Amino acid sequence: MINKDEADRRPRGRPRAFDREKALAAAGETFWKLGYEGASLVDLTEAMAITPQSLYAAFKSKADLFRESLGWYLGEVGSAARAALDEPDVVEAFRQFYAASVRQFCSEDQPRGCMLSAALVNCGSEHRGIAKEVAGYRAASIALFQARLERALAAHQLKDGTDCAALARYLGAIVQGLSIQANDGARAGELDAVAALAVTTIASARR
Repeated sequence: MINKDEADRRPRGRPRAFDREKALAAAGETFWKLGYEGASLVDLTEAMAITPQSLYAAFKSKADLFRESLGWYLGEVGSAARAALDEPDVVEAFRQFYAASVRQFCSEDQPRGCMLSAALVNCGSEHRGIAKEVAGYRAASIALFQARLERALAAHQLKDGTDCAALARYLGAIVQGLSIQANDGARAGELDAVAALAVTTIASARR
């Protein structure tokens, strides 16, 4: 017989049958590899090693799982590249940013390319809301670039009159292009050469 003290020491509620963070990472890699529409419920549950019922109980819906997967990607995968932008010198900051991005895009230990570039671009009308959210993340990256360039301009690292908005959009287009080419099988050295040209563009605007 179990006495009251023993019962009180038992954990309350139904024990979780899986590691949520590990399952989220597996879902993130599945979306990254297959895209939002391409990742079926079977693909996701097999990768996460859970049942559909557990998926919905833990994450509510495929869309909500995808949103959390984007957060996982930005926090766990993309953080190194973003941290490079904190370098004091703007040219060195973007040099390190592109170097980290290329290493990530071409890693043999994870899907190639960038999840934000590949996960959802063109889609059916029923997924337009998710597509808009992903586009918002890409726009935020460009805004981050622009803010970094504007700080450099204010610090007199860039020439007066430098069009930070246009330069940021150009740098964002380069990142997205690197991601797509990595996904198509381009080698890291080939992408490094492209990134070097982008950094040269920034250097040409140096004061």
